[in-house]
Amino acid sequence: MGIKEQVAQAKQMSKHQIMAKPNVVGVGIGYRERGRRITDELCVVALVRRKLPMSALNPADVVPKQVQDVATDVLEVGVLRALQARTDRWRPAPGGVSIGHYQITAGTLACAVRDRATGERMILSNNHVLANLNDCRVGDPILQPGPFDGGLEGKDMIAVLERYARLNFIEEPPTCSFARLVEGLVNLLARLTGSSHRLRTYRSTPSAVNQVDAALARPLDERLLADEILDIGVVGGITAAQLGMNVRKSGRSSGYTTGQIRVVDTTLNVDYDGRVATFENQIMTGSMSEPGDSGALLVTAEGLLAVGLLFAGSQQATVFNPIQAVLNALDVVL
Repeated sequence: MGIKEQVAQAKQMSKHQIMAKPNVVGVGIGYRERGRRITDELCVVALVRRKLPMSALNPADVVPKQVQDVATDVLEVGVLRALQARTDRWRPAPGGVSIGHYQITAGTLACAVRDRATGERMILSNNHVLANLNDCRVGDPILQPGPFDGGLEGKDMIAVLERYARLNFIEEPPTCSFARLVEGLVNLLARLTGSSHRLRTYRSTPSAVNQVDAALARPLDERLLADEILDIGVVGGITAAQLGMNVRKSGRSSGYTTGQIRVVDTTLNVDYDGRVATFENQIMTGSMSEPGDSGALLVTAEGLLAVGLLFAGSQQATVFNPIQAVLNALDVVL
C-alpha cells in the first residue's frame, strides 16, 4: 500500500473519533507543518476552531499524535459558516457586521465586551451607530442588520441601548429657556412685519473636546452575540498604538483591510453632517475604511490585541479612538 492510500485509510478509519472532540470541526489529508514550515510529509489533519495549548485541554480532547500509524497535525480554521454578506442578518452576530440604532442608517458591530461591574456581555460600537448622536433613550431598539441594510424593528432587534459616552459638539441646540424665548419672539415679530430674516440661537462651546465616540448595547439574549470578529478571530487583550504598527480591521462596508499607524496623539475636528466635534489623543492610519465601517475594532496585524475603535475617516485616512479610553469611558473589558 502506498503512502497516499495509507493516509487516506487512516483518515477514513479515525474521522469519527477525531470529529467527536469538542474543538474539532473537520478532518482531512494534508502536508504536515513543522516550525511554521510546510513539509512534504502527508498526514491526517484535524481542523479545529481554535488552536489551544495542551495545558488548556482535557486529555480526552487532545488529537492523538498518530492514528493507524499515520502522523496527525492540527490546523486552526475558526468557525466555518455558510458564506453571508456582512449586511445580512447574523445569529449569533459576530464583530464586523451591520448594526445600528433603529433611527440611523447602519454601522459596524465591533465585538463583544463585558461589563466590569456585572460581567454581562455587551455589544460595542460608536455613539453615532448605537446612540444616534446623543438623540436617544436608554432602552432604544438596536437592529442587526442596521435599518439601511433592511433591518426591521419587529424582527431584527438584537439588543437595546445600554449606555454611551456623550458627544460634545462645538455648536449645539440651545438649552437655555430664555434664549429659546427670545428666538421665538424675534421670529414672530419678523413674520408679522413681513421680514424674510430669521434668528437662530445655539449653544457655543469652542472648548468642547471628546476622547471617544462609543456606546454599548445589551443583547436581548447573550446567545445572539458571537465572540469572534469576522476574518480576525477572538480578540483576547489590548495594546497601545505605536507609530509604524501594522494593523487590521473587519468592517461592514469594506470588509477586512490592513494598514499602518501613521499618526498618534492626534487632535482633530470631525464633521458629523454639519455638526463639528473636536477629539484629542486619537490614532490615525492610512485609508482603511468606507462609510458604514464606523464601529469596527482595530487589531494588531500579527496577533489578537485590540488597539482602537474606528469612528471617522476620509479617502486618505481613517481615525480611531484608543481602545483603553473606550473601555474606561464605558466601564467594560474585552
